[in-house]
Amino acid sequence: MGLFNGAMNGLLQGFVAAFSWAPPIAGLTVLSMLVGAAMLWVFRKTSDPVRKRAVKRQVHAYLLELRVYAEDPAMMWRAQKSLWGANWRYLGLALEPALWMALPLTVLLIHLEAFYGRTPLPVGRDAVLTAAFRSPIDGPIPELLPPPGVELSAPPVRILDRSEISWRIRPARPLSGVLRLRIHGQEVTKTIDAGAAPRFIARRRVSSPLAALWHPDEPPISMDTLRWIDIPYPEASISAFGIHMNWLIWFFIVSLVTALALQKRFGVVL
Repeated sequence: MGLFNGAMNGLLQGFVAAFSWAPPIAGLTVLSMLVGAAMLWVFRKTSDPVRKRAVKRQVHAYLLELRVYAEDPAMMWRAQKSLWGANWRYLGLALEPALWMALPLTVLLIHLEAFYGRTPLPVGRDAVLTAAFRSPIDGPIPELLPPPGVELSAPPVRILDRSEISWRIRPARPLSGVLRLRIHGQEVTKTIDAGAAPRFIARRRVSSPLAALWHPDEPPISMDTLRWIDIPYPEASISAFGIHMNWLIWFFIVSLVTALALQKRFGVVL
């Protein structure tokens, strides 16, 4: 999983770097258009346009029956049942392409969150780093070693019922650095970003391969005693036509508009 996540992040970093000269919305728009076109290609390869056209004609016919037999309750009921059946058949035909697209699209969106969904920590403001352990930590509290430019602004706090320890940190200047957590002679690292420029931001580093599906930003932790290390970053927004929105909204708007605009060129029946 670590190799796959690393390769995926590397490809996306290269793509985003190609648009580093422009606002983040530029690269996101191009990527959304490519995804919209890819969705159409998958839809064309996995759907049955002949059956879909036939079912759509049936839907139109049953709708016409509802109007023609508006005064006949028995015929209305029969047409209504037939319409329901045709709608379910149409949904079934659309489900297979959706299933083929669901997994790769979900993986892509999870990875894109680190590029477009977070902003670096504000300089001069406190943030909290939390480490979660598999069992309560006995003895001395693990030592957190911040990089130059990051201060520890308060002593660590144990959260006994959750086997967690939290440190309050404060970036003193813009930076991209590495925090080191020393536990029983072993060290594990966690990236930290502060400042204003948009960039790739890894929030949580995890140890479980399953958790790495949802938190793919950094390599998995190899230390047995540690579950995850987390820094909650502020949420980012995309500005389009003077409107600030979550990047997911813009992504789906552009990809769906692209798919609708190109459906005839791809020969897709929606």
